[in-house]
Amino acid sequence: MSSKGQPALQDVLPDIRDGLTRTDRIVLAVLEQTQKECRNRNVPTAMLYGRVLEYVQISEADLIHTMHRLGVQSRTRQ
Repeated sequence: MSSKGQPALQDVLPDIRDGLTRTDRIVLAVLEQTQKECRNRNVPTAMLYGRVLEYVQISEADLIHTMHRLGVQSRTRQ
């Protein structure tokens, strides 16, 4: 995150090799790790969000948007 509150360029520019951003990679890696800890069960979005925040500043809405773009189904309580 830059000093002006904007995401760092490296977090939003897609990699030329596969089109994933650094944030995409973090979300996927944290999801995989958390699924293993939950014995391959569904991971609550809130749990994933808290763990992703340890690596990158992202709003909950942006996380859900990223998950949808990557094909990850989210289940939020309403």
